[in-house]
Amino acid sequence: MGHDRPGRLLAALSVLPALAVAGWLLAGLPLLLLGRFAPLPAALLGLPAAALLCWAGTRRLGKLVEATPRQVAAVVAVALASGVFNTVLHSEQVAVRRDPATYAQYAAWIAQHGSLPIPRQAEAFGGFDPWLIFAGVGFFDVPGGVVPQFMPGAPLLFAVGNWFGAPFAMPAVLGALAVLTLAGVVARLAGARWAVVAAVAFAVCLPILYTSRTTFSEIPSMVLLFGGLSLACDAFTRPGWWRGLLAGLVFGLAVLVRIDGLRDVLPVLAYAGLLIAMRRSARNKGALGPGLLAGLVVGGGVGMLGGYVLARPYLGYLGGSIRPLLLICAGVLVLTVAGTAAAPLLARLRPPKWLPMAGAGLTVLLMAGLYARPWVQAVTRVPVHEGDRRTFSMIEAIQKANGMTPDGTRLYFEYSLHWAVWYVGLPTVVLATVAAALLVRRLLRDGALFEWLLPLAVIGWTTVTTLLRPEITPDHPWAARRLVPVVIPGLILLATYALAWLRDQAGRRGTRIRRWGTALAVALVLVPPAVTSIGTAFTPIERGEAAAVEAMCDKIPRDASVLFVERVTGDRFMQAVRGTCGLPAAAVKRVLTDVAPEDQVRRLIERVRGTGRVPVVLAADEGQVAPYGRATQVLALVARQDERSLIEAPNGTWTLRMNVWMAVSK
Repeated sequence: MGHDRPGRLLAALSVLPALAVAGWLLAGLPLLLLGRFAPLPAALLGLPAAALLCWAGTRRLGKLVEATPRQVAAVVAVALASGVFNTVLHSEQVAVRRDPATYAQYAAWIAQHGSLPIPRQAEAFGGFDPWLIFAGVGFFDVPGGVVPQFMPGAPLLFAVGNWFGAPFAMPAVLGALAVLTLAGVVARLAGARWAVVAAVAFAVCLPILYTSRTTFSEIPSMVLLFGGLSLACDAFTRPGWWRGLLAGLVFGLAVLVRIDGLRDVLPVLAYAGLLIAMRRSARNKGALGPGLLAGLVVGGGVGMLGGYVLARPYLGYLGGSIRPLLLICAGVLVLTVAGTAAAPLLARLRPPKWLPMAGAGLTVLLMAGLYARPWVQAVTRVPVHEGDRRTFSMIEAIQKANGMTPDGTRLYFEYSLHWAVWYVGLPTVVLATVAAALLVRRLLRDGALFEWLLPLAVIGWTTVTTLLRPEITPDHPWAARRLVPVVIPGLILLATYALAWLRDQAGRRGTRIRRWGTALAVALVLVPPAVTSIGTAFTPIERGEAAAVEAMCDKIPRDASVLFVERVTGDRFMQAVRGTCGLPAAAVKRVLTDVAPEDQVRRLIERVRGTGRVPVVLAADEGQVAPYGRATQVLALVARQDERSLIEAPNGTWTLRMNVWMAVSK
């Protein structure tokens, strides 16, 4: 049994991240709902829950992976190097300009206070007033306060870093765990020799570097989805109801991290139905179905509960996308039930002989069509609401900065497969397409490689739907985050299967051809992503923001009520003043301009003064606060920010300047 130990170790190590994350989320969400999310209760509940799931998911694994000690050590070394590298070059997005700062402020608030919503503290401004605004970019008004706009799963993880005094380290830790998770799936499905290649290709890929350095939700989502694939593979190899339950639970909890997880796990629902339908003819395979379905329902239900209670305004804002997605979920459920009921009849059907080749051909044609979109389509959207208008203005500004003709309706979604080519390289995309075609042909021909059915379904479904409608502001590297949870790791997984297949084919032509052919193919997979990443990999962005905000807090009187009189400063720093400074904060309503009317500001200052607190006014420029007292600059930061590239891969960073001026009204 000793020669099996490295393989069992790799199999266990690669599912521990998803199981630990799942256990922590299952314990953390109830605590947050009860307003008791604090270090001691979280540790008392979360650590045992994580340990229990890790024990259950790794016991009696048996021989799942054939690996050498060197291969296991290499995978672990790549994961550790990834974690250290991204920790050293972490970003500090605290000012709410885009999503990472909202996640960071979300995590900081619940780490310190353990509850939601965030109180408005309107009494510090003399009570509610129609000219006071407490919500802002990334935050919604709800009865009783203000809530961040996102699902609570990722902040529940990031908050751990705040408790340890390292709030910007958790993304890098999760990024390292993601490397380990992908390596485990590759080892199971393509072989351990390719797990090292996949780990390196994934770790050096620009979107992975980007989302492993700051508070994005995509990396935790990827850990759960690909951890679920590994657990499902283990359950397929060593059947058991409880193994399927764990896999389904991990998949379902992806919804708690990102609402897009509903779409990503739809194939799991259909797969569970298929396994249930197969119970009469293939007991070992079919035994997994009920457990997988039960776990998926529980995990997904927990995710939807967290979203409904803590992120309802956000879900309402996304209603135009979520309602069709829920209808699709209902349709898949109905089809799954119908297919399960009709299983005996369907089992008698024999697919036509041409179907396997047709399926493989359609796979290739689909990828070719996605790649050809820029030459036949220009995706546009005419603004219909405030969010669209902000996107329109932002795209126009980016186009001008890039020397392009302004057209804010352009979304550039037709370039989505080209985005993937930028980041993983054309050879990886071609190899992944070949692998997908081969797998589709074999699955349709004789049901061989059945363990690949669920991974191929999840990767294929999410990749196609993501590439068709990325639904994100299309500047890069920002838009690259859409590719992180499934598209990039899925392409790498499929490419490694193609490498294994090509190695076997080359082996028939001699050892020398196999050796040199394999080395060339591996280089084609590893070099392109490294070349694309090199322009930004060693440049951390938005560094110094945390220290700058803390210094600003030190300059604001401790008994202040802070009024933001200018739009951009309010959007960026209102929650930072509440969370980091611990002071009441509100923006003053504006009318057709970015600066609030002076008469209303003066009236609100008097209301604050009437409460016995000190009125403080913040804005971006000296002249905007000078009418209310002596102007003092309390924040002046020069840092680097993301490049905003639209039709080519990003290869650098831009300068970022932020200024905040203060007037204390005596």
